[in-house]
Amino acid sequence: MILFVNSLTVIDFSYLDLQRGMVGESYIVDVELHGSLDDTAMVFDFSKVKKVIKQAIDQSVDHKLALPSDCDALTLKDDSTCSMVNYKSLRGTISLASPAEAFACIPTKQINEQSVAHYLEQLIKPLLPDNVDALKIALRPEASTGFYYHYSHGLKKHDGNCQRIAHGHRSTIQIYTDGMLSPRLNKMWSERWQDSYLGSEADLCDAAALQLLNAEEDAYCFRYKATQGWFELVIPRSHCDIVPCDTTVECLADFIASELKTLDNSKTYKVVAYEGVAKGAIAQR
Repeated sequence: MILFVNSLTVIDFSYLDLQRGMVGESYIVDVELHGSLDDTAMVFDFSKVKKVIKQAIDQSVDHKLALPSDCDALTLKDDSTCSMVNYKSLRGTISLASPAEAFACIPTKQINEQSVAHYLEQLIKPLLPDNVDALKIALRPEASTGFYYHYSHGLKKHDGNCQRIAHGHRSTIQIYTDGMLSPRLNKMWSERWQDSYLGSEADLCDAAALQLLNAEEDAYCFRYKATQGWFELVIPRSHCDIVPCDTTVECLADFIASELKTLDNSKTYKVVAYEGVAKGAIAQR
């Protein structure tokens, strides 16, 4: 017997990739449980699927930076207060210092749908009852015929896991000019923020102000303290877009609308910016 739950949850996270550097991603999670019926005539109660499996996914990968621990480009050092990461991608070296819970170490050379799904299956299967013989997890991006971008960021003011300095999303964008959808502007912004780290000006610092990391030339340095601990990031300038606001989806939507209005004040703009799947913000100027 197979029990399935489609679209159980969405994983919003970032990962390190040799070609692309730091990549923000959003995966929809589909789950199958293979097994026999228990004494309640169920493979597993649907309410427990959401409680056990979704909670485990949230705690293990969601809003974290996934690290390919078998990749030679990665160096990871742990101490009592934080973990320090150094990753030599083809786009430049990325270094981070964060509390250990901000990272997900996945035993693979490359982070993708299959390696993350296998990692979750191995992690979650021991949490299930004995009548469940197998757990199959499938990850998929949102089906979209429009424009989208992959971005990473950190929200130091957030009281939850969004405060982690490197987590991200795969996000759709829809820009309307005088009430008409503008493919040109959608394409322009999707290309501008593709595989980009969106940093707030308020979090920028000089290399000398870093406490745990060393900065390479032509890199941006970020640091802040949040409720989960101390965070630092050094990332190539070509990998970033610096904005004069927080990087919440509300502020990003308003930033895009403001930038467009500056370019042509005669038009009215509506920006529908998503943060991952099925949620986001609308700004109008």
